[in-house]
Amino acid sequence: MDILHLVDRLEELLNQSRPLPFTHNVMVDEDRMLDIIDQMRVAVPDEVKKAQQLLSQRDRILAQAQEEANRTLAIAREKSEQLLERDSIVQAAQARADQLINQSRVDLIKERQEADQYVVDQLSRLEIELERAITQVRNGIHTLQREVAPPET
Repeated sequence: MDILHLVDRLEELLNQSRPLPFTHNVMVDEDRMLDIIDQMRVAVPDEVKKAQQLLSQRDRILAQAQEEANRTLAIAREKSEQLLERDSIVQAAQARADQLINQSRVDLIKERQEADQYVVDQLSRLEIELERAITQVRNGIHTLQREVAPPET
């Protein structure tokens, strides 16, 4: 189950709870709250697994980009060697080979940066969602603890 859906359910439970007169406290259905918290405990590892899948996906994309760069470099070297055999176009061949190599490097760097940025964005989003969920759970726990605490004399 999606962690955000569970957070919404927890918030809904708090909103539906009966307020205690003259306080900011509410009476919460303990069974429903514990059920939602248990579901959140199950959902959080799923979110972490998704983040790990994103990291694996990033690594695969980087490996593919490196492989493509290596192929491009091999093609560029092969072409440059063939062109070197021809006296009249040696300089043009060298320039083109250098251009291909540089472009391959630029493309690889760009793909790595985009993959890294994608993973950072996804992990940042997950971090915000988890922090929000933890804050809401803590607020619920504090509210329950205040209700359970013996009244001061």
